[in-house]
Amino acid sequence: MNRSDNDTWDLARSVGATATMVAAARAAASRRPDPIINDKFAEPLVRAAGVELFARLASGELEYADVGSAWMPDYFGARTRFFDAFFPAATIAGIRQVVIVGSGLDSRAYRLDWPPGTVVYEIDQPEVIAFKNATLGRLGADPKTEVRPVGIDLRQDWPAALRAAGFDPAAPAAWLAEGLMIGYLPGDAQDRMLEQITAFSAPGSRLAADYLRSDSASVGAMILRTAEDWRLRGYDVDFGALTYARGPKDVESSLQARGWQTVSYRLTDLLTAAGVADGGMDTSPDGHGAMDYVTAIRRGSE
Repeated sequence: MNRSDNDTWDLARSVGATATMVAAARAAASRRPDPIINDKFAEPLVRAAGVELFARLASGELEYADVGSAWMPDYFGARTRFFDAFFPAATIAGIRQVVIVGSGLDSRAYRLDWPPGTVVYEIDQPEVIAFKNATLGRLGADPKTEVRPVGIDLRQDWPAALRAAGFDPAAPAAWLAEGLMIGYLPGDAQDRMLEQITAFSAPGSRLAADYLRSDSASVGAMILRTAEDWRLRGYDVDFGALTYARGPKDVESSLQARGWQTVSYRLTDLLTAAGVADGGMDTSPDGHGAMDYVTAIRRGSE
């Protein structure tokens, strides 16, 4: 079923299943000797989501190489590590508001260290927020700082919901949009989101994101082989139907036009920083430079 502007999902189907997929890869990356990330919450969250294939991959019962996805733990591990490092730099600069946009099964509020007074806002579909909070509650997990969930669809008026949760647009914030601007929002909604983030970003605010380059094929088209291997294992998901056909605009230039000073990275930069060889990335969505990774700082009035 193709995406529509009012569709919904949970963590076992449609776009929500991609959050479970990524969490399973984080769990696998965390199990490796000398791991580049440590996400102890990923595996129990995946198990609770109820997708058997992902649960087996997360636990190590099934290896990613067995399902044509050997690239996943390194890829998502390096991406996670890159964005993890974004937050200490932001808090060292004095930022105490953090917004994770499309938070899915993100557990950074529970596994990263935060300075006193930091508030982490997590924005996602209400069902996704409720599931994660309930699961972490059953695990007895305590966040390392204050977390304020904002359950709303990003295609709706999420800025109003964020402000109602206590966000202060007059104070600088650190924004993360991880795995979101790769086709999961229609082009107009993505542009609107960047405009809304900018409007809520005081000078000195920071942003980190990854995005699909405008000259790249869709994510679904790039991992058809992975989808077929998973289908043979009993999990049938049409990745091509999970993204919008409307082409994305260049995120970095859009940010620059809105007054952000940007630094861009490629996958090879992330892998090198993590000490991961890039030879196994040919079948990944970013195996041939399809995506960019960007950090940005909001400039003051000039």
